[in-house]
Amino acid sequence: MTLRVRVSAHGAPYMLSEDEHGSVTDANGFLTALHVRGLSAQTIRAYAFDLLVLYRWLAINGKSVRQLKQPDLLDFVAAQRAVGARPRSINRRLSTTRQLYLFCMGSEPEISSMMSLPAAHYAGPGRDYDLGLHCLPRRSRLKLRVKVPKTLVEPLVVEQVRAFFASLRRYRDVVIVQLMLLCGLRSKEVLSMELEDVCMSESRLRIRGKGGKERALPLPGIIAESISCYLCFERPARRVCSRLLVVLQGDRRGQPMTAAGLRSLFRHRRRTQLGIANANAHRFRHTFGADMARCGVGLPVLQKMMGHARAATTLQYINLSMTDIAAEFERAMAQLQRRYDDGDSGG
Repeated sequence: MTLRVRVSAHGAPYMLSEDEHGSVTDANGFLTALHVRGLSAQTIRAYAFDLLVLYRWLAINGKSVRQLKQPDLLDFVAAQRAVGARPRSINRRLSTTRQLYLFCMGSEPEISSMMSLPAAHYAGPGRDYDLGLHCLPRRSRLKLRVKVPKTLVEPLVVEQVRAFFASLRRYRDVVIVQLMLLCGLRSKEVLSMELEDVCMSESRLRIRGKGGKERALPLPGIIAESISCYLCFERPARRVCSRLLVVLQGDRRGQPMTAAGLRSLFRHRRRTQLGIANANAHRFRHTFGADMARCGVGLPVLQKMMGHARAATTLQYINLSMTDIAAEFERAMAQLQRRYDDGDSGG
């Protein structure tokens, strides 16, 4: 039977399909335990698809979870790299595999010979050079991981943002993009926003973030105006729905907008408009982070605004893009040019 992830009405919201041998019983027990712990449906869905990748590999190689050894994990990594999986995805699947094994066996896979593990002090002599000079805990042995290259995500430029907004024809779509660009919201946070989360009188938004964590953000006047136009002219009044953003046409008119519908909004414009091929939903959120950093917003404040649990995650939005580096270089060169020109004239 072909393994797949299915939506479940009982237990965890997402489960692996069971075959006649019950080979995914451990996986479904693990997913149920995550559900009992209170993890969100989206988190359990991510775990389920990681387990799907693992179990398909196990089926091909005639192995089971309970038989896994550390060298098997290295083989799993090699198989993932062969199909082009990204390093972050591989590391996440390794973590899911270790948690599943710990759930089944009560311990992690035993370390044996012929293994290549990261060095114990690969992060440097006990200091974090990005966040400050403080000691990091040292471990005698690290877990198997794939090296993740440091990549720089370029924010959108002004011309791209203007071109994208010019392609929008509905107030609802304008609200979606503005919430990402001017408030830094994630796609899930935009879709899960309720009508009661928008407080016009206090110019405040309540955001339901990852892990059920809520945060409050100021409501910019331009977004408040767009929301008012959307509620007045577009949002169906007859259908009872607590979500702010709903479907505007078709059989599902008045029902909550889905993640697939939001992706379609961005995908259609990337395909039809020139110069915005990289304008996806998360790129607008990244642009917000870069814009706030350019305006001098401090790291702790930006971390709270974006709903990051760790300050290290916020740093990727503060790192300078090539455009920022070029602009700073040009300003510095102009000052140097004036300095040396003045020196020449005075001699």
